[in-house]
Amino acid sequence: MTGAAPRVAVFRPNDERIDDAVDRLSSLGAIPVPDPMLAVEPTGVTPSAAPVVVFTSKTGVELAVDAGFDPDDATLAVIGPATAAAAREAGWTVDVVPEEYTSAGLVAALRDRVGGERVEVARSDHGSDVLLEGLREAGATPTETVLYRLTRPAEAGESAELAASDDLDGLAFTSSLTVEHFLAAAADRGVRDAALAGANAAVVGAIGPPTARTAADHGLDVDAVPDEADFDALAARVVEAAAARREDGRPPG
Repeated sequence: MTGAAPRVAVFRPNDERIDDAVDRLSSLGAIPVPDPMLAVEPTGVTPSAAPVVVFTSKTGVELAVDAGFDPDDATLAVIGPATAAAAREAGWTVDVVPEEYTSAGLVAALRDRVGGERVEVARSDHGSDVLLEGLREAGATPTETVLYRLTRPAEAGESAELAASDDLDGLAFTSSLTVEHFLAAAADRGVRDAALAGANAAVVGAIGPPTARTAADHGLDVDAVPDEADFDALAARVVEAAAARREDGRPPG
């Protein structure tokens, strides 16, 4: 199997994001294993108007746009380039994009401009407490609107069985929830321990430090974390490491 294209599992939602991920992995010479671990269930709730509005995902922006929300003259903060692009496509002016694309990064970017202000945080039901707590510590009054719920698709889990059979070379985790759902799907299929072992015999990639911490907390040995929390960067790191292992004659398992 030395030199063969590495098989890399990816867990993005079953929409254009999984399609883009598959295309990216293919362009890098990998064999993609798409196994969506997230399904988006809109709540139908619209964000509230506030002097400062925060969006933590492209999905949140798109749902807010569909609901007719307009930030008007609010200070608009978003968590990263993809979210910023969606906001600008909607015609909104983006004021703040943190250097670090995490909740902690948002707090750092907003700390000096939210004292005494109400801050509307529009996101999923799995948002980190770090953001709300950090805004409170900065003197803001945060309110949270849950725009959508993130659930695990019933059919998810092919990658867990492949990992359990030592048939994966890499896994590209794009959020803490994808880690949790991967292992939950493995447990549902009765292969959790084997899937964990198989994943650790492969290259485990995490899109950023929060995802890496979650993976480590669940017993995964993280091999690759890109400098920038971006899927293209993550894919490149995972494929490079997985291909190197195959070139060394070390297929998974």
